[in-house]
Amino acid sequence: MLPYLRSISHKMLTGTDIMLNFLPGPLKGILSFLCYLINTMVMCTMLFTVALVKFTVPLASCRILCDKWLIAVATAWISVNIFHSRIFNRIEWDVRGVDTLEMQEWYLVLSNHQSWMDILVLHTVFNRKIPFLKFFLKKELIWVPILGLAWWALDFPFMRRYTRKFLEKHPHLKGKDLESTRNACEKFKALPISIMNFVEGTRFTSAKHETQNSPYQHLLKPRAGGVAFVLGAMGEHLNAVIDVTIVYPQGADNFWGFMSGRVKKIIVDVEVMPVSETMMGDFFNDADFREQFCCWLNGLWQRKDAKIQDILGETGNIGDPVSPQVCFKRKCPENRPG
Repeated sequence: MLPYLRSISHKMLTGTDIMLNFLPGPLKGILSFLCYLINTMVMCTMLFTVALVKFTVPLASCRILCDKWLIAVATAWISVNIFHSRIFNRIEWDVRGVDTLEMQEWYLVLSNHQSWMDILVLHTVFNRKIPFLKFFLKKELIWVPILGLAWWALDFPFMRRYTRKFLEKHPHLKGKDLESTRNACEKFKALPISIMNFVEGTRFTSAKHETQNSPYQHLLKPRAGGVAFVLGAMGEHLNAVIDVTIVYPQGADNFWGFMSGRVKKIIVDVEVMPVSETMMGDFFNDADFREQFCCWLNGLWQRKDAKIQDILGETGNIGDPVSPQVCFKRKCPENRPG
């Protein structure tokens, strides 16, 4: 089964001479959506079959083998999606900095977030270059038809985020979000994995940018809690942090825009950073470490903002000057995992 699925992934990534880019945008969108739907139904049938074996056979060796099969199925699903995307759309991909990545390493992947399309971009860029990407998801997403169950079968961690006001009324739930993160990280130690975190916690919009009074021109403020906790729980197992900067020169579009051919160019800049001891500590109880970590993350975000500005300058879509670097020590501790 595994060799067959790997063969599918390889063939889907070798390119195709069939191009349907000439079709009208709405028709391309409909046909592309049908391809996504059919591929998802077929692969999820295989996925759920393997998951049933995994959760009914109480043997550690069987669970590890099933995990490998599940990841192979998910990788084949991504490869088929990439294949049919190339058939319908001629997108110019400018991907930088992926040459040193390895499949047998553990990574923490950090990225800016502008659209649901970001997930498709990350899958396209990193498929078969690093271990399978696993995202921290909101608890509500488990109810998404088909995909919610697939994410559960693949051990994606579902997080329930509590507000400060809610925790004041329900103090017995304090720390449950951290416990969920800790349990997820323990599962991630068995096989090489890439843990994905959209550090801003939500998609960028002009309204959110204004409401936050963000000091960055192209980004929202980074949320430090989730990143710090993963590094604290997994730091010794992680080989590197991958900082991803996604730029859409024409502006971020939605999923329909991606399927129907409105997206013409995507630039992805990848920077690989070693995991150092200064990144690991008790973020929620050590004030000195919290300030140090927040300054590191805010500095990273400042460089990312400048990088986006430079890239847009290359494409002729340059905006206003980048805002000066600020270290938000006091606001940072209020950020929670996720």
